[in-house]
Amino acid sequence: QVELVESGGGLVQAGGSLRLSCAASGRFSPYTVGWFRRAPGKEREFVAAISWSGGSLYYADSVKGRFTISRDNAKNTVYLQMNSLKPEDTAVYYCARTTNTVVKDTKYYDYWGQGTQVTVSS
Repeated sequence: QVELVESGGGLVQAGGSLRLSCAASGRFSPYTVGWFRRAPGKEREFVAAISWSGGSLYYADSVKGRFTISRDNAKNTVYLQMNSLKPEDTAVYYCARTTNTVVKDTKYYDYWGQGTQVTVSS
């Protein structure tokens, strides 16, 4: 059994930064870990993903250049550094794990965290 717990969300002004963490208990490697988000009234969408080694990084176009995903396998933790935040980044952010190479599709992820709220004020 794997449990994923997100933390680090909060309220921030536009242009500000937050760092989200995804801590895992149970087996976390050698899985790819992804971050997704769901804004009010919208579908859950892909944000970023990182392979087990950290050698492959994936980003949605909407966050490229602003968000950085990283991981510390010794701590069973994946991070999402979010800079230059915009009001449209407001959403609940989720982390999840997958063994699939299709990292942008939610259906290939088997374990999900409960999410952490990020609110960006204008």
